[in-house]
Amino acid sequence: MATMNVSLPDQMKNWVEECVKTGRYANASDYVRDLIRQDHIKLERLRQALIEGENSGPSTSLDIEKFIANKKKLLVL
Repeated sequence: MATMNVSLPDQMKNWVEECVKTGRYANASDYVRDLIRQDHIKLERLRQALIEGENSGPSTSLDIEKFIANKKKLLVL
């Protein structure tokens, strides 16, 4: 496994140490790896959503007054 040194402000370093103290992570490296995995998943979901949006065809205009009226009807139910 490759090694990377990262510099953090004291406040962030303290946060990482607190996260490790909770027992959720074995060490700071585990925490950083989890953040990277989560970021990767988030970015991949965004990419997929953009692709789905592109593939869904042309958009239609929104009649805001009709939209609000429909929402108000739902609130009454």
